[in-house]
Amino acid sequence: MSRPLLPEVAPGRVVGVDVARALALVGMMATHMLPGLVGTHVPWAQQVAGGRASALFAVLAGVSVALVSGRTRPVRGRERYAVSTRLVVRSLVIGALGLTLGLVPTGIAVILAYYAVLFLLGLPFLGLRAPALALLAGVWAVAGPALSLVLRPHLPGHEVGSPTPGSLTAPLHLFNELLFVGYYPAAVWLAYLLAGMAIGRTDLLRRGVDVVLLVGGVGVAVAGTVLSRVLLSRDDARAALAATYPDQGVGQDPDLLAATLTHGLHGTTPTGSWWWLATVAPHSGSPLDLAQTIGIATAVLGLCLLATRVRPRVWAAVFGGGAMTLSLYTLHVLMMGEGWWPDLEAPANYPDQVLIVLGVGAGFALVPLRGPLETLVARLSRAAAAPWTHPAPSTASGGGARRRR
Repeated sequence: MSRPLLPEVAPGRVVGVDVARALALVGMMATHMLPGLVGTHVPWAQQVAGGRASALFAVLAGVSVALVSGRTRPVRGRERYAVSTRLVVRSLVIGALGLTLGLVPTGIAVILAYYAVLFLLGLPFLGLRAPALALLAGVWAVAGPALSLVLRPHLPGHEVGSPTPGSLTAPLHLFNELLFVGYYPAAVWLAYLLAGMAIGRTDLLRRGVDVVLLVGGVGVAVAGTVLSRVLLSRDDARAALAATYPDQGVGQDPDLLAATLTHGLHGTTPTGSWWWLATVAPHSGSPLDLAQTIGIATAVLGLCLLATRVRPRVWAAVFGGGAMTLSLYTLHVLMMGEGWWPDLEAPANYPDQVLIVLGVGAGFALVPLRGPLETLVARLSRAAAAPWTHPAPSTASGGGARRRR
């Protein structure tokens, strides 16, 4: 018998999640390679992907955590210990990789070290079901940015560049960078993880869930955007943003300030005014930015789930890169390194990199093979969790049992 051309979809595999991951990767690559702000003009690619692709990446991290920890029924007992161990090992490996990629000479804010911290922050919530997780995500989307705004004036400021292995020599500074002041502050981004876990605790294979996610996500995104525009339409609000923006040259030019906010910030808002919490600027980490980007991520996932109900094996092949985003993200960062493939660094060659990563992903899917870094993470995490995956010794038999007299 000849092997089928298209890859088989394993029972329970949610192909729509893989497709959404591939779109998140392609979107993040666009923000790395394509122009972000040209004078006061923000190109369409930045308006679509800026801050939203990385948010989709983080929400899908939460979905993945839910899928490996029981899906609709959270794991309990020894099984939870095993899952927690695997997530800790995954976090350590991804974190080490992220720090190493920080050494590659690029202008990319490498997300992996922050991503690793998110996995650790999610451990206490593994036992919760979808309603509780959704409630916590909503609460933290408001409380997290407010707490950050209060704390950051008393913390060391953000340093340009990605953390590297050398950052481990100053653990408190690294802790501050990854949690509060960096490009993807995990203390605020926990809202993305919790929202993703809530989504992953629903039955994503059940018909109708995709439509609910699509419609609900669009509603949340629109509501956050409209509320931001209403709040910032006040003269005192705009004046407060202009007065507290760190670069006064930008703050004093209304058009440039508006363009800058459309393009996005650097992970956090300025701390001079509470009005900053009303913006939806990409990478601002404000409550309404979180609402908008969580809504968009939810809608994108819903759309991907809906689309992949038809010919899922075709989708699994074409977007096979979504099943190995760790390997392909690493490949992208390496390709962007100075002196590696200089012809691929130009914005005009963005389609080339997209074809490379999607082509590699499709090739691995058709063989089929798991990505090399995904294989490494899986083997290490399974080995570490092995003590929890074997049946517990019975206390009712064996030499250790005490006979009643």
